[in-house]
Amino acid sequence: MATLAGGASALATINKWGPAVALGWLIPGGGHFLLGKRLRGALLFGCVTISFAVGMLMRGYLFEWQTGDLFTTLIYCGGYIANLASGIPYLFARWLGYSEPDMAGHVIDYGTKFLVCAGLMNILGMVDAFEIATGKKD
Repeated sequence: MATLAGGASALATINKWGPAVALGWLIPGGGHFLLGKRLRGALLFGCVTISFAVGMLMRGYLFEWQTGDLFTTLIYCGGYIANLASGIPYLFARWLGYSEPDMAGHVIDYGTKFLVCAGLMNILGMVDAFEIATGKKD
């Protein structure tokens, strides 16, 4: 079994950071609330949720998993992972049948960027919750 610098096993420490990271993915900022960092969690929740809502109001595109050449795979699979990282806002959008228009436009392109940015912000929040739970950060 792998051990960490402090002598603790990697499996034993997952009990410290696992719930915070999982809740942080599902509910943006939820991991911070679980760790007692309420202001940081509220700010993260607001930023991710507002960014996702603005992207939806701008009728942004939610990526689907699509492979093909290298560029297509990077763009579509990366966008899908970033959208999925938004957690519950993404899942609600899919469950409620959100469908974007089949047309191009500047507003739709910016909406897509907002949707992807929401997921990337939530990934940063999950990393932050991990670092707080493992004691690397206050």
